[in-house]
Amino acid sequence: MDIDRAFVRVREGLVHYRSCGTTKPAAPLPLYMIHASPASSLNLVPMMLEFGKTRACIAPDTLGNGDSAPSALDAPDMDYYADSVARVLDALKLDKVDVYGSHTGAHIACELAIRFPDRVRKVVFDGIGMFSPEDKKDFLANYAPEIHPEEFGQHLIWAWNFVRDQVLYFPYFRRTPEFARQQKMASPEAIQSIVLEVLKSLTTYHRGYRAAFRHPDRERIPLIPCPLLVMASEDDPLYVTCEEAAALAKHGTKMLLPSERNPEGRAKKAKAVIDWLDA
Repeated sequence: MDIDRAFVRVREGLVHYRSCGTTKPAAPLPLYMIHASPASSLNLVPMMLEFGKTRACIAPDTLGNGDSAPSALDAPDMDYYADSVARVLDALKLDKVDVYGSHTGAHIACELAIRFPDRVRKVVFDGIGMFSPEDKKDFLANYAPEIHPEEFGQHLIWAWNFVRDQVLYFPYFRRTPEFARQQKMASPEAIQSIVLEVLKSLTTYHRGYRAAFRHPDRERIPLIPCPLLVMASEDDPLYVTCEEAAALAKHGTKMLLPSERNPEGRAKKAKAVIDWLDA
């Protein structure tokens, strides 16, 4: 299966998106996929290739990430991002979709379902960060600093270490054994691919992160009117919030699924999500 790439225009500028899958009249609703921070929808390609076997998949780069235009605001909130998704749906002529949000994307999906209930049938959270007030304050101060190009290229070293250390620790800036992630280091090639995406949006990547850290998720999840699947891969540090988030929802289901780092795990994860979407 091929991944196609294109742009649509919204008021902020061009939004880049990836797409794949069937568009036959009898196919299920399209799956609108919202990526995690940082980088872009490139991170979603492996799962797109699984989901695209049964439905159309559309995965834009959120505003200020990848190849999409930056947000019009310096400090956008999740309402703003949800509104931007609705405008992308308009541009794509999609009236109603299922929505899949990963990490930061899950926070956007939450607000999209609340604010535009007629456009969302079901929602999937693939990991959602729900932190204590103390952690939110710490993350706002340390997780996503504002970065600008520097004369001697220090920003290039920062980007590499930023991406690499997220594989090693969660949160990445707490570099002690207590916060070490027990998983294999990503290859230099894999790190490079994400670093290049981060560098595209170097001066705006932090906006989505900060909106997620400010999002009152525990107050907002109970307002989601449609069915919600809260899941995470077994190697995702955000799996610890699945039970709480699902319990908060009116129509919540939780799942802990295999890692998507290998083809067998991706296939099992995709089947579980598709079965839930199609039930």
